[in-house]
Amino acid sequence: MIPKPTFEVIEPDFGHSYTYQQFDEHNPNKNGVWHYHPEIELVYVNGGSGKRQIGSHVSYYTDGDLILIGSNLPHCGFTDVLTGNKNESVVQMKTDFLGNDFFNIPEMRKIQSLFQIASGGVAFTGSTKKKIGEKIEIMEYQTDFQRLLSILNILNELGNSKEYQVLNAQGFSLQTEVKDNDRINVVFNYVKSNFKEEITLEEISDLVSMTVPSFCRYFKKITNKTFVQFVNECRLVHASKLLAEKPISITEVCFESGFNNFSHFNKSFKAFTGQNPSEYRNELKSVLQS
Repeated sequence: MIPKPTFEVIEPDFGHSYTYQQFDEHNPNKNGVWHYHPEIELVYVNGGSGKRQIGSHVSYYTDGDLILIGSNLPHCGFTDVLTGNKNESVVQMKTDFLGNDFFNIPEMRKIQSLFQIASGGVAFTGSTKKKIGEKIEIMEYQTDFQRLLSILNILNELGNSKEYQVLNAQGFSLQTEVKDNDRINVVFNYVKSNFKEEITLEEISDLVSMTVPSFCRYFKKITNKTFVQFVNECRLVHASKLLAEKPISITEVCFESGFNNFSHFNKSFKAFTGQNPSEYRNELKSVLQS
């Protein structure tokens, strides 16, 4: 059964202009499907490693993650029972959560620029990830007003940081119509569930009621990638995850990730990560054990 596209409605509790949530092993984040919402989302994953899927960008993170996701940028959950993180903190707010013109004042220009960059999804690294991650976790013990000040302080610090990577640097543009959000979510969710099998262009085009040429143009226009390229990246990220987490042979990793040709897998993996699978596994072992 094909998962339906999800538009997530985020309603802060009465008397709040933002939402703040904490997840851990006793209260896991169950939002595993691709979804989108108008709110900007700041996510801190404390420790652990897993898949990162935002827009058409897919990658594998290690030692936790700090991500800012722009308005209506499709994404899915970053943690699950196998991620191995201590907890996950999520802050969500509309871009006008402090009023229509608040972020237009001169003192907020760094945050304005940050919101623009976030439209492609941003991952923060280094000392920024650690320092801001701690501030996000402390919010759990703050009053509503202190949290509001913390959000502004955190956004300002992120706006001043140079330790970041724009995840959809090549571009990702959803149309204003909701149907485009829904359509791309159908595609993303289908690939997420079926990337281990062969997915033909005819099959995926039929799914969203388009001809193959129309679908190819549509997908390239929104994601700046071909559909085949996107599916291969999903397979390679899954292979990265298996190499890091499962004590199985590289041949098994190849077939478990949806590749049916070992030499093609090796070549594709090296082009994607800069290393062959065994080099990648050995380096990751030393990172995770340090």
